[in-house]
Amino acid sequence: MIRAKIAGTQKGGEADFLIIGTGIAGCAAALAAADRGVAVTVLTRADDLQSSNTERAQGGIIYRGVNDSPDLLVKDVIEAGGGIGHEPAIRRLATRGPELVKEVLIDRAGVPFNYRKRGAIDLTEEGAHSMPRIIHVEDRTGQAIEEAMIRAVKRHKNIKVMRRATAVDLLTFSHHSLSVKDRYAPPACFGAYVLDQKTGRVEALRAKETLLATGGLGHIYQYTTNPPGARGDGIAMAYRAGARMMNLEYIQFHPTALYHRDARGFLISESMRGEGAELVTARGEAFMKKYDRRGSLAPRDIVARAIHDIMLNENEPCVYLDITRKPANWIRKRFPQIYGGCKAVGIDCTKQPIPVVPAAHYACGGIWVDLDGRTTINRLWAAGEVSCTGVHGANRLASTSLLEGLVWGHTVGERVAELLGANAPYGIPNVAEWRRETETADPAFIRQDWSTIKNTMWNYVGVIRSERNMRRARRILRELQLEVDDFYSRAELTDDMLGLRNGLQTALAVLYAAMENRRSCGSHYRVD
Repeated sequence: MIRAKIAGTQKGGEADFLIIGTGIAGCAAALAAADRGVAVTVLTRADDLQSSNTERAQGGIIYRGVNDSPDLLVKDVIEAGGGIGHEPAIRRLATRGPELVKEVLIDRAGVPFNYRKRGAIDLTEEGAHSMPRIIHVEDRTGQAIEEAMIRAVKRHKNIKVMRRATAVDLLTFSHHSLSVKDRYAPPACFGAYVLDQKTGRVEALRAKETLLATGGLGHIYQYTTNPPGARGDGIAMAYRAGARMMNLEYIQFHPTALYHRDARGFLISESMRGEGAELVTARGEAFMKKYDRRGSLAPRDIVARAIHDIMLNENEPCVYLDITRKPANWIRKRFPQIYGGCKAVGIDCTKQPIPVVPAAHYACGGIWVDLDGRTTINRLWAAGEVSCTGVHGANRLASTSLLEGLVWGHTVGERVAELLGANAPYGIPNVAEWRRETETADPAFIRQDWSTIKNTMWNYVGVIRSERNMRRARRILRELQLEVDDFYSRAELTDDMLGLRNGLQTALAVLYAAMENRRSCGSHYRVD
């Protein structure tokens, strides 16, 4: 439920196109709309525009393999997704995706992808792909893409960026308009309440069209590869506004995150297995062929469960990823980020296997959108990990996430530009001013509540699930939500307080979806 603290008439600001989030989806939408003359306002809760899941992506992005075709890619995506992916969306990804990689990333943004000596772009293979079709920038592809896209966004005269600005709630006619009659109007969004982290003030930023591109939700789990901001903000805001959700139970756990007390959440890219690394036990025995004919290159859900099984059966805290058979110089050149990250905690991956465990990595579901990125709320769009296009089905195929964010972000930007260019009248109502509360939120309480969320989700709604465990999770999280909602109504708003509220709402949404789906498929695996 949306609870607005109201008093008086809101001053606030206005935007033609409001974008919440600065990952590949948000940047692609901003550039596509701005290039067509739209005045765009981009919102980020971080001080650094590059603080996103996009920046953390290591492996690469799908392009075109030798003798590749859209049909072959569609087949791979559907198979990896457990056969429940939405084929029209997958075909859109397979046909439009490579074109946009060339047009937007290579030609426009100038992303410095790796090339071979003879001038051909370097192609690598990842798990569940039928051929090498992934292009990359060493093992820091997401970082290189994000840097290039952010440069283009900063240079564009039609784009305004607001830093350290946290969206509190979406503005909707039924919840926030001062006109009583608007409660009977069809669901529609016209911007968001926004917290200025520097001043502590909350004001309404009203917009003709709004895009949620807020990324993932990994931090509702104890172990994750995601950055701290991936706490489900967009999911929670859309959930409270009444948007349709889909496939939230399908949380992909990346099989290989570094297991080390000094490097929590450090991803060991799947491309390392694509280049020949083998998963082995503490005794050095390869085990993946026992679980799948594709061995270490099986889909992520299968690999994650296999590792979980080995850890339980052998009473070990982790398994190991061994790439030592490759030349040391080649490893350092191909995986400089992984090599450096491991070396920093005393692990030389050219000489010894890397200890790894599964970690929450990607939300395959999210806010339902159509092929153009529209949600079930008028004038509200979603793109990237926060959305559910149906592409990923029950389990995401490697290196499809950046491509999906690019395709749907760009598409939303085009569609919004078309709508605003038609000069149709937009109703933007007056809204209530936010009433500022003064009770201080104790950081210790926030940390403790987050610990409860993370441990509950990891232990009861993690890699392996059961009705009994999820019922216990529901009791714990419902009680916590009563306490958090009560305190939220009295507390001075901070980014941390909003993150806790949103993370808890998102955790419950994932839990409810998991409880409703009694059929194991892909990354949703029930032992009962």
